[in-house]
Amino acid sequence: MRNPTLTLLLLFFSTLIFAQENTNTISIEYSNISRKAVIEKIESTTDYKFYFEEEWLDNKVLISGNYQNKPITEVLSGIMEDTNLNFFIDKKRVILTQNSIIYDKLPENYFGNGSNSIAKNNVIKPVFFQQYDSIKNTDTKNTDAITLVGKESANSETNLYTLSGYVKNAKTGEPLSDVTIKVKNANVSTSTNETGYFILQLPSGMNVIETESLNHKKTVRKIMVYSNGKLDISLAEKINQLDEVVVKGRRNQTIRTAITGVTTIDSEGIKNIPLVLGERDILKVALTIPGIKAAGEGSAGFNVRGGKEDQNLILLDNATIYNPAHFFGFFSALNPYATNKVDIYKGGIPSEFGGRLSSVFDIMSKNGNVDKFAGEGGIGPITSNITASTPIVKGKSSLLFGARATYSGWILRSLKDEQLKNSEASFFDGIIKYNHNINKNNVVETTLYYSKDAYSITSDSLYKYSNRLVSAKWKHVFNEKNKGELNFSNSEYKFNIDYDSNNSNAFDFGYKINETQVALKMNYLFNEKHKFTYGISSKLYGVNPGYISPKNEGSLIMPFTIDKERGLESAAFISDSYKLTKKLLLDVGVRYSLYAALGASKQKIYQEGVPLNDATVIEEREFGKNEIINTYSGFEPRIAARFMISDNFSIKAGFDKTYQYIHLLSNNTTQSPTDTWKLSDLNVKPQSGEQISLGLFKDIDFEDLEFSLEGYYKKSKNILDYKVGANILLNEDLETELLQGEGKSYGIEFLVKKQIGRLNGWLGYTYSRSLVKLDSQFNEEKVNNGEYFPSNFDKPHDMSAVLNYKFTHRYSFSANFIYQTGRPITYPIGKYTYGNAEYTLYSDRNKFRIPDYYRLDLGINIEGNHKIKKLAHSFWNISVYNVLGRNNPYSVFFVTEKGKIKAYKTSIFAIPVPTVTYNFKF
Repeated sequence: MRNPTLTLLLLFFSTLIFAQENTNTISIEYSNISRKAVIEKIESTTDYKFYFEEEWLDNKVLISGNYQNKPITEVLSGIMEDTNLNFFIDKKRVILTQNSIIYDKLPENYFGNGSNSIAKNNVIKPVFFQQYDSIKNTDTKNTDAITLVGKESANSETNLYTLSGYVKNAKTGEPLSDVTIKVKNANVSTSTNETGYFILQLPSGMNVIETESLNHKKTVRKIMVYSNGKLDISLAEKINQLDEVVVKGRRNQTIRTAITGVTTIDSEGIKNIPLVLGERDILKVALTIPGIKAAGEGSAGFNVRGGKEDQNLILLDNATIYNPAHFFGFFSALNPYATNKVDIYKGGIPSEFGGRLSSVFDIMSKNGNVDKFAGEGGIGPITSNITASTPIVKGKSSLLFGARATYSGWILRSLKDEQLKNSEASFFDGIIKYNHNINKNNVVETTLYYSKDAYSITSDSLYKYSNRLVSAKWKHVFNEKNKGELNFSNSEYKFNIDYDSNNSNAFDFGYKINETQVALKMNYLFNEKHKFTYGISSKLYGVNPGYISPKNEGSLIMPFTIDKERGLESAAFISDSYKLTKKLLLDVGVRYSLYAALGASKQKIYQEGVPLNDATVIEEREFGKNEIINTYSGFEPRIAARFMISDNFSIKAGFDKTYQYIHLLSNNTTQSPTDTWKLSDLNVKPQSGEQISLGLFKDIDFEDLEFSLEGYYKKSKNILDYKVGANILLNEDLETELLQGEGKSYGIEFLVKKQIGRLNGWLGYTYSRSLVKLDSQFNEEKVNNGEYFPSNFDKPHDMSAVLNYKFTHRYSFSANFIYQTGRPITYPIGKYTYGNAEYTLYSDRNKFRIPDYYRLDLGINIEGNHKIKKLAHSFWNISVYNVLGRNNPYSVFFVTEKGKIKAYKTSIFAIPVPTVTYNFKF
C-alpha cells in the first residue's frame, strides 16, 4: 500500500500547481446500466482513471444518459446525481468521495476576522483524504463516531438543512413513536410520530443529537451535515423496562403538540396495577384517567367527558369493536399480551376519526418478533392467556397469535350449590396478526380477531354474544415528503338468547350488526412549518334488528323478524399542523361526513308537530334495495392551538364538532350485551356535538413530574332516550318509543404523573357534570318538566390514585385508590289511589343518588431474576382487590312488603378479593 502521508503531500502540491481547468470534453452514451459499469466504460474509452470504494456504488440502481462532446465535469455531475458522492479531478485522475468535497484552495474568509470567520464557527471545514479516511472507517457504534449526512456543495448558499428519518426498535424493527430527538448544539428538538418518522432543521457542519425514550436506551450521536439528508436510528430496549408502571401522556408530546385531551396507555407498563381477579386490563386502567368513567363496578362501556356509552369509537387495528367486554364488563375482550398500546382522544379528536361524539380508543396490537420465536402469558385464578410469535421471513415478517380463556365454568360445576352448579359463565378470545416489512417503503399488516361469551343465570336460558373482526393495512412511503396507508376492515357483533324449557314459550332470539370500511390516509410534509394529513373513507352498515323463532315443535312462539337496516357513511378530511413560530402551533382540520340511509325498507311518515304513534301515521313508504331513504351531512371543524410559555410549560385550546349516525338502544343503567344499535333514518336524526377545551401543561424535569389542568364544555343534540315503559326489542315502530333531546356537560380535570423512579404512578381528580334535557310541547314526550336533569352517569367528584414503589429491581408494592360520587337514581317517594287502584309515586328522574363509591386495592409484585440466558422470565402478582371490604352498591331496587316499600342494594364485590397471578415471558 502507498504511504498515505506521501500520497497526501503529492496530491496537495499538485492541486496548488495545477488549477482545475477541466475543459476536456468526452462523448458517452449508456442505457440501464450501473454507475460502476458507466465508470468502467469511461475508463475504457478515455484516459481517465477513477479511485473509489466499490461499496459506495449501489449496483442495483440503473441509470441512462447521453453526452456528446460535453465537459467531463458535466458528465460526472449527471452520473453522480441522486447520490451522496462528490468528485475531484486531478489531471486524468478522478477521485470520488462520500459526502464531502476535496478543495484545491481554502474558501474565502476562512481565516476572516471576528465572528465571520469560518474556522471559528460551526460550519463545514475543508476535508482532506486523511481526515476523510478516518471518518469513513469509524465504528458507528462508538459514541465518538461521526455520521456523514447529505452531499456537500461548493456553491451552497445556506447554512441550515433538513434531517429526516425513522426511529425503530433495534431488536424487532418496529417503528417507535414519541421518541424525543434533541440537537444539543442548536437547542432544537422534535418527537417521532406513530410511524417513527421525524424531521429536524440543523445547521451545517458538526451536530450532536440525542434520543430519549421511556422504553429504550438513550443514545448520543455526532453527525456531520453537508446538505438535506436522511438518518435512520435504531434503539435498544431498556433492560429494566418491566420495573416501571408507565402511563404515558406523551411526555414531551403533551407539552408540544396542539391537540388536548390525549392519553397513551402502554400495555407493558400496567402489569403492576392491582385489578380484580388479577387480570391485566388496559381498558380498566383507562377508567383511572380523569374524564373517563363507567356507570358502575363491573359494567361495560365508558362515559367520556359526560358522553353516553355509544359515543365512543373503539378500534382494534383500525377495525371497530362494538362490545369490548367479557362477562358483563368485569374483563375487557382484549388479550393484554397481544395488545401494544391504546391512544385515547377525549378532547381534540383528529379529523381522520369520525362517527362518534365523545372519544376514540385507538388500540394497536403488537407486531410479532421477526428474528426469533418469542412469547408471553399468564395464569390467574379465573383466566389464562398466552401470546406467541414466530418469524416467517427472518428479519422481515412474523406471525403473532394469542388466546385467552376462562375456566369459571369448571369452577361453577364443582360447587355444591345447585343453582350455581347449573349456571354457566365462560368466555374466550383469540387474535392472529401477520406483519411483513416488504422493504423500507412498503409494510403490510393483517389482523384477525374473535371473542365469544356464554352465560346462563337460570338452567333454562343461555345468553351468547360475540365480536369478530378482520383488518388489513398497507403502508407505503412514496418519498421523504409523502406517505400513506390504505385500510380495509370488517366488524361484526351479534348476540343470541336461547330459552329452552318444557313449556310452550321456548324461543331463540338474535341480533347482529356488521360494518365494512375502506379508508385512505395520506401524509404530506410540505415543509417544517406545514404537515398535512388528508384522506377519504367509506363505511357500509348492515343491521339485523332482531328475530325470534320457536325453539321446538311444542313452542307457541310465532316466528318474527324485523326488517334489515342499511346505511352508508362516507367522509373526506384534511388537517394541517402549522408551526407559525417556535412558540405557536396550530392544528387546523375539517371533516365532511355524508350519511345515507339505504333500502330495502318500509318507513312510516308521521304527521308533523304531533307525537309519533299509530294514530298520527299519514303514509307508509316502501324503498327498494339500495334506494336512498334519507341523507344527512355536515362539516366537522377540528381546531387546536398550542402556545409555549416556556420550554416545559404550554397552554392549549381546542374546538371540535362531530356527527354520529348510529345509536345504542338500552333501557338499562349500564351497557349490557343485549343492547342493540339503530341507524339514523327518516324518523331518527343523527346526534351532533360541539366541545371547547382549554388546558395548561407543565413538566418539572428534575423531578420527572408532569402536570396538566384541563377544562371543557360540551353540548350535544338529538341524543337518544326513551319514553317511560318503552319496548325497544322487536318493535317495528321503534321511533314511537324514542325521545331525542339535548345534552350538556362540563368539567375540570387535574392530573399529575411521575413516570420514572422508585415511586411512580399518577394522581387524577375530575369535577364534572353531565346533564340531559328532554323537552316537548307534549307531556308524554317531556321529562322533569323539560328541565335539565342529571344523566345516569353523572358523578361530579371522581378521584383516582395509582402508585407503585420499587424496593429493588425485583420487588415492588402497588396501590390503587378510587373515589366517586354515587350515580343518580329515581326513588319512589309515595303512593296514590286512582280508579280504586293503588299506584307508586316516583320522584323526578335521577333526583337522588346511591351511596358514594370508594375502593382500595393493594398488590405485591415479584420478578424473577434478570439473568439473560434463561428459558423464561417470570413475574408474580399477589394482590387484594377491595382491601377495605367496602360494600359498594351496584344498584338499588325497591320491593313492596306488607304494604311498605323497602329499598335494597346489590353489590358486586362486598368483601376483599385476593388473587395470585403468574406471568412468564420467553
